[in-house]
Amino acid sequence: MLDAFPPLANLVHKGPIVFAFDFGRYLAAAALVTAIVWVLRRTQLRTRKIQPREATSADRRREVAQSVQTVGVYTFVSAFIIWGVDAGMLHRFEGSYGWAGDLALLGAIILAHDAYFYWVHRAMHHPRLFKTFHRAHHRSITPTPWAAYSFAIPEAFVMIAFVPIWLFFVATPGWVMLTWILFQILRNAMGHAGFELHPRWWLSTPLARWINTTTHHDLHHSGGFNKNYGLYFTWWDKWMGTEHPRYAERFAEVVAADRETSAEPARPVPAAA
Repeated sequence: MLDAFPPLANLVHKGPIVFAFDFGRYLAAAALVTAIVWVLRRTQLRTRKIQPREATSADRRREVAQSVQTVGVYTFVSAFIIWGVDAGMLHRFEGSYGWAGDLALLGAIILAHDAYFYWVHRAMHHPRLFKTFHRAHHRSITPTPWAAYSFAIPEAFVMIAFVPIWLFFVATPGWVMLTWILFQILRNAMGHAGFELHPRWWLSTPLARWINTTTHHDLHHSGGFNKNYGLYFTWWDKWMGTEHPRYAERFAEVVAADRETSAEPARPVPAAA
């Protein structure tokens, strides 16, 4: 019976492995970033906490519960992706394009995913879509690394859809896909850390300023609801005029060396129009 519907067979036979791997990488990334933040908050860098508010235990439980739900969606879709690869509809590539070619392809998938994320993320903020797709994620006003996969079911389907779209067009070596998905979840957890992890000179250099910081995405959750949609890079927000006008100023406040733990909390960031 299962053989008559290969995706169901994949879900039964390979689903537990896929779920364990996907949940494992989420757990590892979120736990790693949480541990780093825990350590840094006990050093002179403790003033890099972005918001005065502390996330609650209830916030974390909700984020983890929704992330488990997201991993379930990813596992379900993966059964169809495996079937698509086996059926030849999606590209399978067991070889290599050489180190230069593979690294170029890794860069390409990161760039493509960043563009995909920006536009679907921005679309999900449309009033007609927000409640169904994205409101669950924005319940994390003070996000933690555990919010990395904290999506509603419809949003989870949108997020995983990038994988079959990419594999439909591009034959990608397995190690490139693996490296990307590990990079993706780690950067996602960093973006929700609630604590600035990047050097204070980050926005002062020609190249680094195009790479996202924790403050950039934290502003999206805490005050810039219709700003800062980007995932890995800031260029789409800069090009499309959706970067929060106080981003550079707020980053400078967070990383300022003379900030003291006894100082008054930073003033709330006004919502950008």
